[in-house]
Amino acid sequence: MPHRRKHALTGVAAALVAGVLAAAAPTPQATAVPGSGTVTVTAPSAPRAGVPDVLTVESPDVVPEGVTWDPTRGAFLVGSARKGTVSVVTPQGALRPLITDPRLVSTYGVHVDAPRHRVLVAYADPGVAAGSTPKTAHRISGIGIYDLRTGEPIHLVDLTRLNPGKSDYFVNDFAVAPDGTAYAADVFAPEIYRITPDGHPSVLTRDARFAGEDGRPGLNGLVWHPSGHLLAVNDSTGALYRVSPHDGAVRQVRLDHPVLGGDGLSVHGDGDLAVVTNTMATPKGREAVTVLRSTTAWRGATTVRTLAPWASPEPTTSVGTPYGTYVVSGGVGTLFGGGAAADTFTLRRLS
Repeated sequence: MPHRRKHALTGVAAALVAGVLAAAAPTPQATAVPGSGTVTVTAPSAPRAGVPDVLTVESPDVVPEGVTWDPTRGAFLVGSARKGTVSVVTPQGALRPLITDPRLVSTYGVHVDAPRHRVLVAYADPGVAAGSTPKTAHRISGIGIYDLRTGEPIHLVDLTRLNPGKSDYFVNDFAVAPDGTAYAADVFAPEIYRITPDGHPSVLTRDARFAGEDGRPGLNGLVWHPSGHLLAVNDSTGALYRVSPHDGAVRQVRLDHPVLGGDGLSVHGDGDLAVVTNTMATPKGREAVTVLRSTTAWRGATTVRTLAPWASPEPTTSVGTPYGTYVVSGGVGTLFGGGAAADTFTLRRLS
């Protein structure tokens, strides 16, 4: 995320990179979606089954930072930094709202907990949303838990009360474990929070290494690794950490190169880690996706490949689907930099 006041704000979080983006000449098609503007599906000349290589969705003011895959619908879910909603994006590019809770103000990371029929979303008010007010700006943040089918609220978990007295709150990303426990990070707090499936929050761990440098965002992307621990990235330092969900023990992962500007994290089926990076909060970062692999239980990791520059500007995170891995570029950096909200966002496939 871009620099705001003294702080640089970051974007956010879910899947993997398996190769090089297929290049193809697009053939746009447009359909009208009531209440959402026009949706343009940009499909390659030889599309793969299921979802086009590139979805360019025209919907003013959505500005998604987070994306996930909903296996129950066979569709994407995206948050909205501008509107504070969660919306469904079909493989054909149609968009419709699922969650419209005004308490959220601005939404970021989003994850589906399919076994419990829930969708979870990180919310905050960094001051760029249409519904931002002096009462809520920089003062609210947490995790909303909603019914996956209806979008009705189940719990609104306020994480600001775990760290009272801060001047800025911004829970940007989180991970969901197989048992339904969520783990969240605030980019302006050197902490990881734990939220039980019934909505009870606590501090899992505090570590000074999670803090950002020079007032910039610190811990940003967070993901559950199937080996049974969390991986987290510090946006401003590019450091990667392995965190125990049991006792909060933190180990820094040895890297061949730091992942500066690290935003969203996602895991391959083979255990590799994809890191989406950008320059929104860390000028030394780059707009890219880097794949890391570990043979030492994430005591150390090496770079498998880096795709840079990423074809769509301002990427924030990625998600795995049955049709490949998609990276979202929503225009969050432009919004936080004081520019107009983008009237399109892009989901671009890696292969």
